[in-house]
Amino acid sequence: EVHLVESGGDLVQAGGSLRLSCVTSGFTFDGHGIGWFRQAPGKEREGVSCISSRDGDPDHTYYADSVKGRFTISSDNAKMTVYLQMNSLKPEDTAIYYCAADRVNYACSGYGIPDNYDYWGQGTQVTVSS
Repeated sequence: EVHLVESGGDLVQAGGSLRLSCVTSGFTFDGHGIGWFRQAPGKEREGVSCISSRDGDPDHTYYADSVKGRFTISSDNAKMTVYLQMNSLKPEDTAIYYCAADRVNYACSGYGIPDNYDYWGQGTQVTVSS
């Protein structure tokens, strides 16, 4: 059985930083995508970033235009954990952040489309005050 558990969300001032963690169990990374999505009140869930990792190959990473240069995704395969380092946070980054696992597509080819992801965490709240 696959489980994903997010943590690291908090209230932070604009310009601050947070690091989100997604601890997985029962899921084999092996080139499949782990994505971060977010959903703000009244808005659709949007893709933030994705990483696919396979031993011996370079990681594939993708970012939404709105977070490029500010967010960095990484993975620790030994710990089965994916991280999202968020710097220079803005009030518009306020949302519930979810991690999700894609058991079908490789190299984040399913990036950004929630229906492509098969397993989801419960979410962690990020609030950025102005």
